[in-house]
Amino acid sequence: MVFRNVIVCHMVPGSDQIVGDVFGHYDQATRPQDLGVIGRYLLSHHDLYLHVIEREQDPRISGQTRGLPAFQKIAEEIGPYVTPYPRYWKNPSDSVAKEFYHWAPEGEPPADTTLTVIVGRIKPGAEPDVARVFAESDAGSLPTDLGVTGRWLYSIDDVYVHLLEQESSAAEATRDQHGDKPAFGKVMQDLGPYIEPYRPDRWQGPQDSVATVFYRWQAQD
Repeated sequence: MVFRNVIVCHMVPGSDQIVGDVFGHYDQATRPQDLGVIGRYLLSHHDLYLHVIEREQDPRISGQTRGLPAFQKIAEEIGPYVTPYPRYWKNPSDSVAKEFYHWAPEGEPPADTTLTVIVGRIKPGAEPDVARVFAESDAGSLPTDLGVTGRWLYSIDDVYVHLLEQESSAAEATRDQHGDKPAFGKVMQDLGPYIEPYRPDRWQGPQDSVATVFYRWQAQD
């Protein structure tokens, strides 16, 4: 099972290519895998920057808690475009979202999976209620119906981040058909008091809450 951290910041809209190129350079020039990092996704959603860092093991267990290679240089180069999101920000660790729910089916996950990152706004203090809604749903057949192989929920300030991992074939088949399943509609209804779109004025359906990947790196060894 891959361990993931999620960093959430503000990002200047339209700067995806610049930020992606910075990481592309340093991921080639250094070896993040020597510090236990095996992959990363950079995503954007309106004025948000999301950085999903993948490790083989929780760094609290592996002891590999150091930052990324060339962290200071990366921070300086993306600094004009990427800035802290939380109102309480004092140091880089304050940009790491807190995981408050995780679910995965029993057994080994399939080799071919797809990760979707869903973003919204969460009502302050609503994490236990959101976790309860998903725990009730994940105890039923919906995850199996949608080929879900893992779910991680995070929050930071008023931002809600949902990492949804699915079998690739199932993800493609169900991408636009979630609304046809009554159980999915119930989850959306039950989340209504606690979660809303990040930009309600731009939202027309669930797909409008999906963040866009603009950079992807995976360790080759």
